Amino acid sequence: MSLSSLVNAWRDTPLAPWAERLPAQVERGLSPQRYGDLPRWQAALGSLPAIAVDRVNLDRPAVGATAAQPVSDALRASLQAALQGLHPWRKGPFDLFGVYIDAEWRSDWKWDRIAGEIAPLAGRRVLDVGCGSGYHGWRMLGAGAAEVIGIDPTPLFVLQFRAIQHYLQQPGIHVLPLAMQDVPPGLRAFDTVFSMGILYHRRSPLDHLLDLRDSLRAGGELVLETLVIEGGEGATLVPSGRYARMGNVWFLPSPATLLGWLRKLKFREPRLVDVSVTSTDEQRGTEWMRFHSLADFLDPADRSRTIEGYPAPRRAVVIAKAP
Repeated sequence: MSLSSLVNAWRDTPLAPWAERLPAQVERGLSPQRYGDLPRWQAALGSLPAIAVDRVNLDRPAVGATAAQPVSDALRASLQAALQGLHPWRKGPFDLFGVYIDAEWRSDWKWDRIAGEIAPLAGRRVLDVGCGSGYHGWRMLGAGAAEVIGIDPTPLFVLQFRAIQHYLQQPGIHVLPLAMQDVPPGLRAFDTVFSMGILYHRRSPLDHLLDLRDSLRAGGELVLETLVIEGGEGATLVPSGRYARMGNVWFLPSPATLLGWLRKLKFREPRLVDVSVTSTDEQRGTEWMRFHSLADFLDPADRSRTIEGYPAPRRAVVIAKAP
């Protein structure tokens, strides 16, 4: 589905206010003047070889497709070179015709933690905030979502999605080069909204939660995953500098604090469904992400602490309903 088709499909829906702004927003989000590497990434996208698809796989750990005919070693090497032109791959895995994109994150592990806890996605309109390459969006589509809209302001991730979509050709999913602030306020249009790995990057976490709430229809479901610390209600870590070598980490609440924030903002039935310490098996460097990863961000003498001395990354998933 082209962008114009998406805009037309939204015109007589609660998303109509966004449809009017969307073309200009996407043009800004994919501006070569703003992003000097964009032509190189577009060239990699344009070099993807033609391969006929036999089966699209959206319900397996590695999202992807199998080929209608045997793929030669030369053709597979050409595909791998094109996909490597979109390095680094942060979220995955993907498997296109035997080319396995072993991304930095085993995003399928995160999906497995939430899949049995969320409301069934069949027929739902879903927003995935900070979606990266769109891995979780593909799993949402595989779970029956009618429409998945992923937003991420990083153009590279948008082109990674388009590389996968080049072969999968699924009309119900889009990844747009936008941030949450580009979504018009008060839409009340989505049945489910996911925000995974975003809250701690927001200087005002309650404002982010309000934006998420107001994008949901009444009774719609928020699925939120974020870094947390151990502690009771009110406990929150505000790193004085970097956290795990990330400079844009602002607030790490305890799960009890996070649930309290949701109740304060009138979310209904907030509940904690998972708390997991991130392991170096789940987040690690690979040939598809050759930069530093979690192992480099932990204290080598005490892996329970970050390099700065804070508690090592621990992530919680909470689910709540919009009022």
